[in-house]
Amino acid sequence: MLLWSIRHATLLLLLLGGLVGSAVAQAPPAPPAPAPPAPAAPPATTPSLTVMVVDVQALLQNSKAAKMVRGQIEQKRNEYTKEISHQEETLRAERDALQRQQATLSADALNQKGRDFQQKVNDLERNVQGKRQALEKSNGEALSKIQEEMLKIIADIAKQRKSNLVFQRADLVLFDQAFDVTDEVLQKLDEQMPALTVNFVAATPPPSPIEPAPSSAAPKPKKK
Repeated sequence: MLLWSIRHATLLLLLLGGLVGSAVAQAPPAPPAPAPPAPAAPPATTPSLTVMVVDVQALLQNSKAAKMVRGQIEQKRNEYTKEISHQEETLRAERDALQRQQATLSADALNQKGRDFQQKVNDLERNVQGKRQALEKSNGEALSKIQEEMLKIIADIAKQRKSNLVFQRADLVLFDQAFDVTDEVLQKLDEQMPALTVNFVAATPPPSPIEPAPSSAAPKPKKK
């Protein structure tokens, strides 16, 4: 009885062992370990904002070069004014003389003198227009030179201060005066451009309008 029990137990162990081994052999493989999460990207850094403010109109008004340009332009304007005034006086005298001759001149002669006088008036008006345009162009070219030097100075100051944004004073309503570098720009501008000579362009009157040629009368048909 004991022997049967041992054999029965041994057989039961072998049978159980086979079943366990079969179960282990047929078990599915373990799932792979999950991949570690990717490291989070560092947050984007916003560059620091450094601001400068410049009063460009004040620089063009108060710099030494700008004042010198205004003085030269005003002097040339006075010269042109005297020249034009002299021509106007001459034309007024000629007009008065023409009015006195109305009773003694023929209609054709009076009309011709009237056309000649009107042509002189038109020439004077074109002369005034040419001088005004010459002054504007001369002044604009001089101010462009000042602005070019001004921008170089502003760029240098912005580089020194590591400023990445420059505003013009006229575009702002309210700002901290600590951002204003106008005085510093003015000082450097006066040092680098203490004087400026205006290059006056020639005053050329605009061309006179071309008057249409009088149309010739159509020939009359010959009588048959």
